[in-house]
Amino acid sequence: MANKKVTLENLGDAISDILQEYAGEISRNIPEITERVGKEGVKAVRNNARSKFKGTGKYARGWSTDVEHKRLSTTVTIYNRTLPGLPHLLEHGHANRNGGRTAGRVHIAPVEQKLVNKFEKEIINELK
Repeated sequence: MANKKVTLENLGDAISDILQEYAGEISRNIPEITERVGKEGVKAVRNNARSKFKGTGKYARGWSTDVEHKRLSTTVTIYNRTLPGLPHLLEHGHANRNGGRTAGRVHIAPVEQKLVNKFEKEIINELK
């Protein structure tokens, strides 16, 4: 594009071509970054679960990722495949049978915040 002469009439097309080329270069690595950060998140949640909850380790071992590639996006979901309803109850607390309440033990939210920050930094580095 640098050697091509641009007239006033086709300036809009030239700018559009440059932006599409730039977007294509940037978007190539975003799915890889998304998957890598998701896998790091699973490891971090497992470690937090192991340190917070002693026991058989079934809860900590159950963390996994689901990667979904679409045409314009990549989504990574971190979830517990062995005990799917338990993370919410442990994170936020729940009511007991006797009318009391069990306090939540926050172990997912800190990892989520770290992942968001890491993802943002890696995307910004990709844009530079």
